[in-house]
Amino acid sequence: MKPTLLVLAAGVGSRYGGLKQIDSMGVNGATIVDYSVYDAIRAGFGKVVFIIRKSIEADFKDVFGGKFEHLIPTEYVFQEMDFFPEGVEVSNPDRTKPWGTTHALWCARNEVKEPFAVLNADDHYGRQSFELAAGFLKKNHSEKGKYAMIGYRLDATLSDSGTVARGVCETNDDGFLTHIVEQPDIARQANGTIACRLESNPVVYAGNESVSMNFWCLTPDVFSLVETRLIEFFKEKGHEPKSECLLPTTISDLIQAGQASVEVLQTTSEWIGVTYQEDKMLASQKIKALVDKSEYPADLWK
Repeated sequence: MKPTLLVLAAGVGSRYGGLKQIDSMGVNGATIVDYSVYDAIRAGFGKVVFIIRKSIEADFKDVFGGKFEHLIPTEYVFQEMDFFPEGVEVSNPDRTKPWGTTHALWCARNEVKEPFAVLNADDHYGRQSFELAAGFLKKNHSEKGKYAMIGYRLDATLSDSGTVARGVCETNDDGFLTHIVEQPDIARQANGTIACRLESNPVVYAGNESVSMNFWCLTPDVFSLVETRLIEFFKEKGHEPKSECLLPTTISDLIQAGQASVEVLQTTSEWIGVTYQEDKMLASQKIKALVDKSEYPADLWK
């Protein structure tokens, strides 16, 4: 059974100032999504499913429609703010922000029936990361509650243009995830240290900590677990204007509840991402360097 690639592409890109998921950052106009799909195909994934918003459907399909459907079956699902689990009612007329990545994952529950990897559309994860994910999913495709996460070094995921939010991972001696701490406002300080700039007590990091970049290897049984957590979220925070139900936090909760085990697969692939518009030039340079080293062809879909 070939695994599916589930791409979270419904974000609004508030800090970037636009839709990162359709912005050209590679060679010959390629987007980061193009490189992810290319890596997925050569790693052995059998289908790609994009989670988007109806408001960006036309723009998204203008960029990707017909590009790689001849190589891999491609489907679309929508994440909308008025999509709720059965029995949940939320009245929040001032809400403009999406409900988060847990909600995005839940929106794909009817389209994904096979083991799958889920990741962000605006992060370049690298070839080895997809190979690790595909290998894990092919091996563990029938085991419920047995998941994995692709881990990256914290110091390799920072931005020179501002602070970033990262899920800092804690693992046991066997390399399984025990907890994720969602830390906002992480940055390299003027003295070279890496710290989360909390108001009263900054948390300083060595830089070699493993962080989640939202690349997960899951099986379809996760959807019922996610729905339960999502219902709890709406009850507790559905009235808030900006709270999000984030996938790393949800999976960390499942681990704490004994409902999931998550193996951390540490990758040597370079993560390339853009948080701010100022990050785009460096990201483009890094992707071009990979093309120059023949990691990717100059024309992905020729």
